[in-house]
Amino acid sequence: MEADKVARTLERIKDLKLLIVGDVILDRYLHGKVERISPEAPVPILEVQREEVRLGGAGNVAHNAAALGAKVYLLGVVGKDPAAQVLKALLRERGIEHFLLEEDRPTTQKTRVVSMAQQLLRIDRESREPVRSGLVERLREVMEAFNFDGVIVSDYAKGVITAELMQELKRSGVFVAVDPRPINRDLYEGVNLMTPNEKELIQMSYTDAKDIEVLGFELKRKLRLETLVVTRGAKGMSLFRDEGVELFPAKARKVYDVTGAGDTVVATLSCSVLAGADWELACELSNLTAGIVVGELGTAVATPERILRELHEQG
Repeated sequence: MEADKVARTLERIKDLKLLIVGDVILDRYLHGKVERISPEAPVPILEVQREEVRLGGAGNVAHNAAALGAKVYLLGVVGKDPAAQVLKALLRERGIEHFLLEEDRPTTQKTRVVSMAQQLLRIDRESREPVRSGLVERLREVMEAFNFDGVIVSDYAKGVITAELMQELKRSGVFVAVDPRPINRDLYEGVNLMTPNEKELIQMSYTDAKDIEVLGFELKRKLRLETLVVTRGAKGMSLFRDEGVELFPAKARKVYDVTGAGDTVVATLSCSVLAGADWELACELSNLTAGIVVGELGTAVATPERILRELHEQG
């Protein structure tokens, strides 16, 4: 991967205007130490030393795209609760404009209990019911008000992504990328890019075949996908196009936490291609950014400065 091509791509990303649509999540982390077992039950006692909050789900996709330099807007649903206010404050701090509709439902939260960089427990607060607010109408208004270069759909199956919303996005004619959930497979027909991981690819399969290439091409054909990129953990990622499939090896030097790696990949791929990069460079760059974020605990992002420094260190 040539550093000058990466630098030019990163510079052009600054001119992009992206809309992120999906399930916004507030990630909480309780960090502490475990030195004893509870006398009440055979469970460890965590002495909390610090707590932090981060953007998760569609919020993390938005954060990753913004960190790369794009101008980012976020559309989703939150509850009428303190967690929603925390989310909005995090978005303001990162320069992400939002159109978050409030409903009588809890803001989706994932609380991770961590000791010595090891996750002990995760506590979820959420509703998976389809949203009741006028999200599609709001989407229409936002799409008319801004000339977006592309839209990234971040589907965590919490009720935001519906058939009506996807139809509206596809009618717009703008580039649409999807980080999918298997339960909503058929909603993604005809999108420009889809980025499932290997497990999700298998769950979305139309066939009993075991071979990843067979599964990938069958899914691409059935859903009429323009491009399919399957993330494969330590193996890297496979790029499926009409002319064939290409494997890009992973770039991670160390892996502490894979949380949010898929968010990083869909953000980097979309930004790179929309900024004029070919798919090969986009995949190589996405492998690099994913390698950076899995080397840190929790949802993380890769900035242009960090990307170029990593390229320099790799020689």
